[in-house]
Order: sequence, then structure tokens, then C-alpha cells
Amino acid sequence: MIKTSTMDETSDEPPTSAVLLDNCHFSQVVFNNVEKFYVPGGDVTCYYTLTQNIVPRGKDWVGIFRVGWKTTREYYTFMWAPLPSDARGDTAVQQQIQFKAYYLPKDDEYYQFCYVDQDGVVRGASVPFQFRAETEDDILVVTTQGEVEEIELQNRNLHKENEELQASCASLQKQNIDLQEELNKTQELQNSLESLRCNTEKLELELNSLKKENKHLKELDDCREAELHQLKEQIQNVTSDKERLETRLKTALDRMDQLQSQVLNYEKEVENLSHMDRDKTEQLESLKEENRQLCVTRTQQQQNHDLMKELEEQKRLFQILQAKKNEADEENQKLREENDRLLRRLSQEVSSFSVVSQAQAPIPAPEVGGLLFGNSCCAAGANLGAGAADIASIRKCPICDEVFPEDIETSQYEVHVQSHLLECPLCSETFEKSNKQVFDDHIFCHGLE
Repeated sequence: MIKTSTMDETSDEPPTSAVLLDNCHFSQVVFNNVEKFYVPGGDVTCYYTLTQNIVPRGKDWVGIFRVGWKTTREYYTFMWAPLPSDARGDTAVQQQIQFKAYYLPKDDEYYQFCYVDQDGVVRGASVPFQFRAETEDDILVVTTQGEVEEIELQNRNLHKENEELQASCASLQKQNIDLQEELNKTQELQNSLESLRCNTEKLELELNSLKKENKHLKELDDCREAELHQLKEQIQNVTSDKERLETRLKTALDRMDQLQSQVLNYEKEVENLSHMDRDKTEQLESLKEENRQLCVTRTQQQQNHDLMKELEEQKRLFQILQAKKNEADEENQKLREENDRLLRRLSQEVSSFSVVSQAQAPIPAPEVGGLLFGNSCCAAGANLGAGAADIASIRKCPICDEVFPEDIETSQYEVHVQSHLLECPLCSETFEKSNKQVFDDHIFCHGLE
């Protein structure tokens, strides 16, 4: 079958379907004033009514089909159905469309109009018609009286059958409306089901997200429990330290009470002795002064002893560093000798290579600053020399093991070492910062004196 489209419409193919269709939707569009015959060579105007059961869309079309068609792909020609100007869905709308004579069939087969929506579903079909001229046989009929009576009887029977068919059609239309309502309800249920599916998918995504978040929270909870356990251990350690310090404080307070009681006893004795001779009082004052001087002298001796110990430790560290420096100097000297030996050997090889190259073929002289492709041996020697120089220039902190170059000033090195120490403001004794507890105990002992 030849498929054509009108010249004034788009050349796109109309939406069709290869599925065999039933007549459940054919009553949604009703074709009106369909002639039995259309004269070939003339334009054909198609009149149809859009019922309230159909919603017209932009890709709906009206096609001419040969009677006996099975699918909407078997159209002969088509025209796009115009959208009605009054788009209210509660009333029927009269529409018309014109097919040009050039695109109409040229044979005398039976055809019919069909309204197809943009989903490829037939929504209405007309009665069959032909494209041929009317003959006299179609116009003049001569009959006898008996034939007239028989025709009238047939007409009455046909009229009765027509009424029955109209009643059946009305019943079918009512059934169609009921089915359409059920279809609409089914469509609404499908939409609701789709919405529920979308909501279910969203809820599943949210559930997965909540599961992941719950897992993450559990991991955080485990981390928090570990931190809590660690904090409990720290609290226990602090509590034990506190108890130990409280014990020491109690001991110191007891000692202070004893000393205070002794002082009170001494004061009583002094009060008793104050009544004695003034010479004895002066002698007592002199003894107190000597006692204070002895305490000061003892404190200074203790400080000197600590300073001597620290000085000996510094000397020992200096001797260790000096020994390391000597070892580094010896290693540096060895590397320098090895570097000189490699340079001499490289010079000899370069000289022999130059003689052989000049004897074989002239080679352009390399640019100023090195060989043509560079000297990897010289680079290696330079790296060895640099490594030896780095080894020789090492100065190491005795506390944190930080390495300094040898050319660093002694004052900077001493400042760095001093930053690791804590000095007692009372007796000038030094302690490492890592032993802060010992330093605090030392200060506390000064407070008890």
C-alpha cells in the first residue's frame, strides 16, 4: 500500500502501532456526513465529532484506511488533526479536515476514515466509502408495487433492526463509558502505585542512608568508648598521683606541725631565757646567725655540686661529639682522597678518549662548561664530596637528637639545649623538661624549708 502525506504538513511519520486493535475505543470520535461515494479528482472534507471521552493531543491524526486493515501502519494517507479552539472536556466538539485530491486513492476499493491518537490507538472509525462517480443505476430504480411493498417490509424490518442496533449501541456506549471510568480508575491506581513505588524507592534510599549513618554512629560510639576508656585510665592515673601527693602533703603537714610545736617549745624556752642575763641572749643571737650562715653555705655547696655534675655531663657530651666529629673528619678525608683518585682516573680516561676520537674522526668541541653529554663520574664525585662535607658538619643536640650544621654559632646551640631545661629560681639547679614532676617536687621541697 502506498503511504503519502499532505504537502502542507510535516513529513514526519504519524505515530502508529503494530498491535492488532479491538473496537473498544472506536466510539470516542464520531464521523459525520460520510458519503457513500466521493468523486475522484476532487478534495474530500472529513467531518467528525470529538466526544467528552477523549482528550485531543498535538500528534493525533486522521487517516484513510482500506477496509480490512489490521494495524494503524496500513494507512493510505493522513492529515494531522487540528486541536480544537475550545478545549473544554465536558462537551463534544465539531471538527473538520480536508484531504487534497492529489493524495487520495485512485481505485474503487472501499475505504474509511480513522481517528488515531499520538499513542497509535484508534479512537474512531467511519462507515466505508468509495472513490468513484455515481452511475444512473445508483440514481434511477424502477420497481413494481409488490416489490415496493416488499421493500417497505424490508425497510420496516431494517428500521426495527436499526432501533435494536441503536439500543445495543447505546448499551455498548454506556458499557464503554463504564469501562472508561474503570480504566480511569485503573490509571489512577497505576499512578498511585507508581507514586508508591517512587516513595518506596525514596524510603529505601533513606533507609540505606540511615543504615550507613547508623553504622557511622556505631563506629563513632566505639571510638568514643575507647576514648572514654582511655580517659578513665588517665583519671585513675591522675587519682593515684593525687593520692600520692596528698600522702606526701599530709606527711609534710605533720612534719610542719611537729616543727611548729618545736618552735612553740623554743619560743617558751626563749621566753624563759629572756629573763636571764643579756649576755646569754646576745650569745643566742650570735648562734642563730651562725646557723643561718651555715645553712646558706650548705645550700651553696649543694648548688656547686649540682653544677659540677652538670659540667661533667656537658664535658662527656662534648667528648662524644668531638669523637664523632673526628670520625666524620676521617671519613671526609677518605672520601676526598677517593674523589681525587676518581678525578685523576677520569682525566686519564678523557685524555685517552680524546686521542682516540681525534685519530678516528673530527668531533666538534663541546660548549664551555662541560663535556658534550655531561660527566656522570664528576657528578658522582661531587655528590660524594658533598656527602662527606655534610657528615663533617653535623652537631647533634644531646637531649632531642636534633642535628645542626657545624657552622652554627655556639650561642644558638646553647639556646636550643637550654630550651629543653628547667632552672630552679631558688637554687639554680637545672632539670629536663621531660622530668617536670621531679622539678615540681623540687620546688615543693623548697617551700617546706
